[in-house]
Amino acid sequence: MKPYALLALAGLLLCACAPAAGPPADPTSLAPADARLAALYAGSCKACHVNPQSGAPLAGDAKAWAPRWKQGESMLLDHVIQGYKAMPATGQCAACTPDDFQALTRFMAGKS
Repeated sequence: MKPYALLALAGLLLCACAPAAGPPADPTSLAPADARLAALYAGSCKACHVNPQSGAPLAGDAKAWAPRWKQGESMLLDHVIQGYKAMPATGQCAACTPDDFQALTRFMAGKS
């Protein structure tokens, strides 16, 4: 195989593995497929995670979620439940269970 072909192949592989370049065009249109999770998301998470001025990583923005996801899913869950920096404890979702928080975090990070 010619050297430039190997470089092109390597570039394609890197692009396929790299997080997306940024948030989706319209993060407000995103919602979990499960109706119950969608209602919890709309009632709690969406207020901050579709607002670029909030400082929260936007739903669907793989690039913003990547460093958080690297910390581990258990660390993210702890931050959601305990609160972390501007993230209020439980994301102000009194009806959410730990499984809900996990599913919602996965959804927003594009891991569901």
